[in-house]
Amino acid sequence: MGLRITNHAKMRMKKYGISESSLRKGMENPDSVVDGHSGRRIAQRKFNNHVLRIIFEKRKDKNVIVTVYKARRERYEI
Repeated sequence: MGLRITNHAKMRMKKYGISESSLRKGMENPDSVVDGHSGRRIAQRKFNNHVLRIIFEKRKDKNVIVTVYKARRERYEI
């Protein structure tokens, strides 16, 4: 399945120092995937001392990355 990264997600990646490689690993092999708001999904993967949270929408032929950020592990317990 293809992957499209929105401009907003690209800005967040730059802000938090998240590489495209790390983003792809998080999508291909997440530690968990949970439901988000408005039908979106959240892929979560351990990322150093944080959790990488990737908010995405499933489309017919690709996943669209809406935003991405690092969060404290304690908050999301993965």
